[in-house]
Amino acid sequence: MPDRVPLHPVNRAHLDVMTDSVGIMQHATGQRPDPAHGYCTDDVARALRVDLLHQRDLGWPAVAVGASRSLRFLEDAFDPATGRFRNFRRADGSWLEGTGSEDCHGRTMLALGETMARAPDERLAESAGRLFARALPAARELGAMRAQASVVLGCDAAMEVAPTGPTMLAYRLIAGRLRSAFVSRPAGAWPWPETRLTYENALPTQALIVAGHYLGSRPMISVGLDVLDWLIVAQTGPAGHLSPIGNGWWSRGGEKSQFDQQPIEATALLLAAESARAATNEDRYRTAMEQAYAWFLGGNDLGVFVADPERGASYDGLTPHGVNTNQGAESTLMWLIALEHVRMLRTGQVRAGASGDDAVAAIAI
Repeated sequence: MPDRVPLHPVNRAHLDVMTDSVGIMQHATGQRPDPAHGYCTDDVARALRVDLLHQRDLGWPAVAVGASRSLRFLEDAFDPATGRFRNFRRADGSWLEGTGSEDCHGRTMLALGETMARAPDERLAESAGRLFARALPAARELGAMRAQASVVLGCDAAMEVAPTGPTMLAYRLIAGRLRSAFVSRPAGAWPWPETRLTYENALPTQALIVAGHYLGSRPMISVGLDVLDWLIVAQTGPAGHLSPIGNGWWSRGGEKSQFDQQPIEATALLLAAESARAATNEDRYRTAMEQAYAWFLGGNDLGVFVADPERGASYDGLTPHGVNTNQGAESTLMWLIALEHVRMLRTGQVRAGASGDDAVAAIAI
């Protein structure tokens, strides 16, 4: 596997195909959106994050309409009666359930926090901030580990520009719960607090590293790094390529599922490695980022492209026989996020967080 696979230019072709006046469609049949499955708030939140990334190269006017549309969807998804976000929405605009998953709430909080911090449109950022504040009380009650991790990252972004008492309180509270889940796990060779690894596994480690830096907690950073290192080793193939845990999961004491590998796993690992590199300044995390990016472009167990760079799309997974030829929203958005973060890595753009001397100081606390 080459040290570096090529970067590709920003390409929103498939994003445009998948999106209508309401938002991005959840599923695709091949390259075409599948209206039968409508929309989901998770993917709209991710689409908003992609717009924030794409403005770096394209400028805000190129993404402003899409970002405003996505924020409007998130506002519609919020249920004032419960303080939670609904998730699944039919093509006709009606909602399928009263309360969405905890992951949906967490992912939306992350998108709102990043919008507050990175949208140059002051009115849009303020609207995101108001919605973030309304949804924060319910976010404090979330019990799912990955949802908690998303909220932690959302709070971290929000604190960059709007450091309020309620946000700080939620940040400390949820980050503390997340750390407790890892440090209270039974002793032994299995460092994960659950009995099996499932999806988006590197996300909690990213949250621990980021929160540990912000809160000045060396133990929190150390726990995040230790578990991330274990995940990287466990998901590195014999040839040095990324081999993510497949959709059959990995139970303690069992065999790691090899297929179906999902784009969300590669991107979650890439983002966690990015945070680890910012916290430690260690090049091995740059290598992990490059391996995760290369997974999309042939650096995987089958040596095939999972991404479709010519259309700005990604296939829905890697099966034992090749790619799943559908190009749904989650997979495509994971590719677009991975691409932009590697672009920042290679062009030397530094994201918010520790690096260089600041990294050493953060670890030394």
